[in-house]
Amino acid sequence: MFVEVRSPQGAAIVLPGELAFLLGQGVELGLVRAAALLARREGAEPVAALLRSGLMSEADYYAALARALGRPFRGAGLVLHSDARFPDDIHLGAAIGALGEVFLAPPPGAVAALLATGAPRGAVLTTPAALAGAVLKTAGPRAAARAAEALEVRAPDWAYRPGLHPGQILVLMLGLAAALLILDAAPWLQLAALALVNLTVLAVVVFRLAAPLLRPNPPPNAAPVPEAELPVYTVLVALYRETKVVPRLVRALARLDYPASKLDLKFVIEADDAATAAALAALPLPARFEVVTAPAGLPRTKPRALNVALPLARGEHLVVYDAEDVPDPGQLRAAAALFRAGSDRLACLQGRLVIDNTDDSWLTRCFTLEYAALFDVLLPLLAAAHLPVPLGGTTTHFRTHVLRELHGWDAWNVTEDADLGLRLSLAGYRVGDLPLSTLEEAPARVRPWLRQRTRWMKGFVQTTITHSRHPVRALRRLGPLGLLCAVAMVPGTVVSALAYPFGIALAVWHLTADPLPAGRDLVANLVTATGATVFVAGLGAMGLPALAGCLRRGWWSLAPWVLLLPFYYGLVSAAAWLGLLEWLMAPYRWNKTEHGLSATSRTGAMRGGGIVRAGAPPRRRRPGPGASG
Repeated sequence: MFVEVRSPQGAAIVLPGELAFLLGQGVELGLVRAAALLARREGAEPVAALLRSGLMSEADYYAALARALGRPFRGAGLVLHSDARFPDDIHLGAAIGALGEVFLAPPPGAVAALLATGAPRGAVLTTPAALAGAVLKTAGPRAAARAAEALEVRAPDWAYRPGLHPGQILVLMLGLAAALLILDAAPWLQLAALALVNLTVLAVVVFRLAAPLLRPNPPPNAAPVPEAELPVYTVLVALYRETKVVPRLVRALARLDYPASKLDLKFVIEADDAATAAALAALPLPARFEVVTAPAGLPRTKPRALNVALPLARGEHLVVYDAEDVPDPGQLRAAAALFRAGSDRLACLQGRLVIDNTDDSWLTRCFTLEYAALFDVLLPLLAAAHLPVPLGGTTTHFRTHVLRELHGWDAWNVTEDADLGLRLSLAGYRVGDLPLSTLEEAPARVRPWLRQRTRWMKGFVQTTITHSRHPVRALRRLGPLGLLCAVAMVPGTVVSALAYPFGIALAVWHLTADPLPAGRDLVANLVTATGATVFVAGLGAMGLPALAGCLRRGWWSLAPWVLLLPFYYGLVSAAAWLGLLEWLMAPYRWNKTEHGLSATSRTGAMRGGGIVRAGAPPRRRRPGPGASG
C-alpha cells in the first residue's frame, strides 16, 4: 500500500502506507521520507529501515501506530495468559493477556495489513520487544525444555544424552577384554598387536602431515551481493558473566559492514546474570541490537542459550560469535556472497580464528600456533575436499533453515561446535572456508587454559559417543576418507592426547635401554620400524601444520616457538585425562572461561581503545602475528 503526499513545496511524494500514517501523528516529513529512501536503497521492509537505522524508536513508532488505530498502547509490564506459546506468539505478533485482552505487536512486514484492516476491538498495541520478553517470561519453562530437549526428542541418534548404546558398551568391553588377553599372550601376538596400533596411529596422523603440502587453491572471488539484494542476517552472541568485554563487543559488532535495516543482532543472557544485563543496559545500544533473556533451566550451557534464540532469528543467514570476539567488519557481506555463489548443500562457512593477545605468555604463543595450524591449514583443506569439518565455536555462518532442519545445537554437548560440524556432514551438507579473520583472546595462565581445554576434550568424548552409534551408516554417508577424517579430528585428537605421555616415555625407553632388535625377527623389526615412524611422524604432525600456518601469515618472529609445542601438548594430554575424568563425574558441566584479562594486544582490539580491521598494521612496535585472512 502506497500513499501520495505533498511536500511543503507542492511536490508529490509516494510513501509506503506503514510510514505515511506517521505524518498524521506529528512526525516530520523529512524523517519519514529518509526512512522510505533507505528502505528502497537497501531493499528492506520500510518499518525495519525506520527502526533499525535508529531514525525512530520502537516505542515511539508503535505508540503512534496505536493512536492511528484508535487503540491503547502499553510498552511494558505485560501480563500474559499462562497458555502463551513460544515462539508462535512472537512470530504472530499477538498474544492473549491475563485479563483476556489481545496484545498486538505486528512485525515490520505486517504493519501495512493491520493498517488496512484495523485492529480488533479490545486489542492493546505494544512493541515486539515487549511482547517477546513477556512471552519468554510466561512460557519460560516450555521454552527452556524446547531448547534443551528438541534434538533428543526429534533426532535421538544425533543427541548425546541417551549416552552409550548397548552395542557401544559391548564393543568397549570386548576391546578391554582383548587388551587384557594380549597382556598375557605370546610375545609374537603382543608385537603384532603393537604393530597394528602403530599403523592405526600412522593413518590418523598422515593427514596432519600432508596438510601443509596440500594447500588448496583459493576459490574464485564470489561476486558481491548488491545492497538491495543482501539477505537479513542474524548475529547471535551468548553471554554469561561477561561484563568486562561487553563494551568492546558492542563496538566490534557495531562496526559490521552491513545494512542496519537487515541486521538482527541478539545478545542471549541468562536469567540470573544481572551483572551482564546491567552492563548492556548501561550502554546506548544501537536500535538493531536486542537482548534475549534465556529462561532458567538445565543444562547451563552455551548451546542451550543459542537454542533459545534460534526460533527468534529473523535472518536468512546466521552467525555465532563469542563474547571476546572482534570480527572483520566485512565478514557478513563476504559470507552472503559465498552462500549465493555456492550450492544449496553449502550449509556453513567457518571463519578464521586468530589469537590477538599472543604476547601475553608462552601459553598464548603456543595457542596462536595451534589456531594457525587448525584454521589456516587443516580446516581450509577439509572444506576444499568436502570432508567433515569439526567447527570452531565461533565465527560459524549458517543457512538458518538448515540449522533449524538439524534441530539446532545439542544443549548437552559441551563442544556443540564439533558435534554440529559432523552432523552437517552426516546429513549431506558441507562446510566452506571463509578466509576472513576474527580476533580472539586466549587464556594466558595454565589453570584457566586447562579448564577450557578440559571442557573441549570432554566434549570430543561426547561427540565420539554420539556419532559412533551407527558406524556402518556413518561409513555409507561419509565414505572411507570422510570417516577416517572424522575419526582423526575428533576421537583421534582425544586418543592421541591420552597416549602422548606414554608414547614419549616408551620412545625414550627404547632409545636408551633397548634401541634395536639384534636378530632377524620380522615382527620385532616391524614394531620397531613402525614405532620409530610414529614417533617422528607424530612430532611432524605436531609442528609442521603450525609452522606452515605461521609462515603463511608472515609470522616469522613466532616460528621459533614451534619448538615448544611438544611441551604444550603435554598440557593438552593432561587436559585429555582431566576431560575423561570429568566426563565420568560431571558430563554436562560447562567450565566458564573468563575474558577481558589480556595484558597485550597486537592490533589494539583487545584494549579498551579502538577496534581495527583484521590485517591492519600493528600498533605495538614489537613484531608479532598478523591477523589478515
